[in-house]
Amino acid sequence: MAPSPRALVSGVGTATYGGMASTPRIAVLWFRRDLRLLDNPALHAALRGAERIVPLFVLPEPLPPELGAAARWWLHGSLLSLREDLAARGAALVLRRGDPARVVAEILAESGAQSVHACLCPEPAWRAADAALLESNCRLELYRSLTLFDPEAVKTRDGGIYGMYTPYANTVRGLPPPATPLPIPETIPVPKKLPAGDRLEDWKLLPKHPDWAGGLRTSWTAGETRARERGRAFLRGAARQYDTGRNIPGRDLTSRLSPHLRFGELSPRSLWHAIYRHEPGAGESVFAGELIWRDFAAYLLWHHPDLPDKPLRAEYEALPWRDSKSDLRAWQKGETGVPIVDAGMRQLWQTGWMHNRVRMIVGSFLTKHLLIDWRRGAAWFLDTLVDADLAANSMNWQWVAGTGIDSQPFFRVFNPVTQGQRFDADGAYVRSFVPEIARLPDKFLHAPWTAPAAILRDAGIKLGETYRTPIIDLAAGRERALATWKNTVQEKTARTGT
Repeated sequence: MAPSPRALVSGVGTATYGGMASTPRIAVLWFRRDLRLLDNPALHAALRGAERIVPLFVLPEPLPPELGAAARWWLHGSLLSLREDLAARGAALVLRRGDPARVVAEILAESGAQSVHACLCPEPAWRAADAALLESNCRLELYRSLTLFDPEAVKTRDGGIYGMYTPYANTVRGLPPPATPLPIPETIPVPKKLPAGDRLEDWKLLPKHPDWAGGLRTSWTAGETRARERGRAFLRGAARQYDTGRNIPGRDLTSRLSPHLRFGELSPRSLWHAIYRHEPGAGESVFAGELIWRDFAAYLLWHHPDLPDKPLRAEYEALPWRDSKSDLRAWQKGETGVPIVDAGMRQLWQTGWMHNRVRMIVGSFLTKHLLIDWRRGAAWFLDTLVDADLAANSMNWQWVAGTGIDSQPFFRVFNPVTQGQRFDADGAYVRSFVPEIARLPDKFLHAPWTAPAAILRDAGIKLGETYRTPIIDLAAGRERALATWKNTVQEKTARTGT
């Protein structure tokens, strides 16, 4: 059974398992999803308990699904940055690849270290690695640095697990605030001889075809330094408009911090304390709620390890999803004939990221209009997002598909045309990523098939040639989704009498 944290102290969160309590001379600092030096509880604990530390990063084999192609590109850059930051403080990063528990055990033997310090991760694979180490009597100390609140400490009044975001958020807002962020140590002493490690280049995390990552290089810089710069810039500027601006994909009014948070280049509690250093405005308060939403995803994965694979609402396991390879491929390539959907999917492919409002639109389109299994969409996102996070990705896909606990009802279907007209009224977003219809007037931009022939001609558009007609009639797709949902619920009711 995977371990749970035993004690969460002062909001930092430590959990000590097995082994002796004596202070070791050497400790292993096992970087996992906390690739930073600022506010890293595991780093500080290792330095307190040992004279020298062995900084270690293990690339799991086999690779977990959340390390898709785009995330691997990011990981390469993040590890380069971490290696440089460690070197500036007199340390080096040991890289190893393989089964994490086995590799950590090898490093312990080779270095003579007596303890391991790492961040607490909600993913089942990491929890399994922790359990394997505990079985070998390793002294493993885990620290909560990925989330604001302890997933084991947040319970309903009767000791149960929250299934709705709002009561969860209300509860955690009533808890003591997260602990004050920890500073970067001036020096990080390491043994005179570190265990041998792999060359980062030999891991081949970068794509074989450099052009594939061209948009990623243009859009992003991985690493802790850039994460802190981006965080400061957001809180000084766009955060003030975040409550309304976050829904406008054509303007740069979101934080774009998700990949930095996903790889732990930035700690959520450093953002939390920056927000509440003064009385937050409406925009900053909404952003704080997004940090809690992120916590809620980790909370659900912690308590529901099968979240990535099984509907949290069991009755929806019986939904008769369509297996249409052509429709799935059209969606993946941004060639559905529905402009806001195509813009989102092309932004994803080109930059490794998609605006959150548009993520909801494209997710609804796939699962409702096309009636394609949400797990297909989740898998595509894990492979193409630089911020691919197993907990958030799984929860959000279940939310949009209507199969999750805190979900958008299955019968609520986003209309991509009205969503585009409302949130991309001036067409800036669609025109940026679907240039073949850029000359259409705003009135017809989000539904080119409704434009008169003369207007299409003036815009240089031949539907079905220069831009395809929609792969599905939106009204018909909506009715099919509603009928499918109704039939599934009726069948479940008839079968169980509930």
